[in-house]
Amino acid sequence: MHSAKKKIIIITAPSGSGKTSVVRHLLEQMPDKLAFSISAATRKPRGHEKDKEDYYFISADEFEKRIQNNEFVEWEMVYEGKYYGTLKSELERIWQQGKTPLLDVDVKGGVYIQQQYPNSSLSLFIEPPSIEELERRLRARGTESDNSIKYRVSKASYEMTFKDKFDEVVINEDLQKACKDAEKIIRKFLES
Repeated sequence: MHSAKKKIIIITAPSGSGKTSVVRHLLEQMPDKLAFSISAATRKPRGHEKDKEDYYFISADEFEKRIQNNEFVEWEMVYEGKYYGTLKSELERIWQQGKTPLLDVDVKGGVYIQQQYPNSSLSLFIEPPSIEELERRLRARGTESDNSIKYRVSKASYEMTFKDKFDEVVINEDLQKACKDAEKIIRKFLES
């Protein structure tokens, strides 16, 4: 495939902003154009997660070897020995299908990927209506401890300071509207 066609779409957001819901909507609405970029992770699968479908689950040693071999577009050690990253081979796999990779990454990863692909990437920052609303959403999930929620809210406040580094900001006050706004922006980018 000609390199000019090798576009990348980056979706990022603080945890609890609705990023996963927006990504699912985009993949459902544009299955002929977009494919989900599967990240590599050193953690164990959770619940119903499947290897090579939800993540490429690999050992920390394997991950570190791949870092040394420059096989990642971006990677991060989230906690000691817990890595996440985007493999270059994953982008190639999707481009070979004639589709555009849709990356669901954290804020730092999104900034880094954008710097590597400045003329062929589109980045969207999904913003919650407010930090208070974000905290309410995280509490409503009922899946986390009070300390975990405090940590996520603090991290989200920090991540919000990066929103101006992205091409577009989509405020998720109403999920359906946020999904439609993101879809419209992406369709325009893919047609350009």
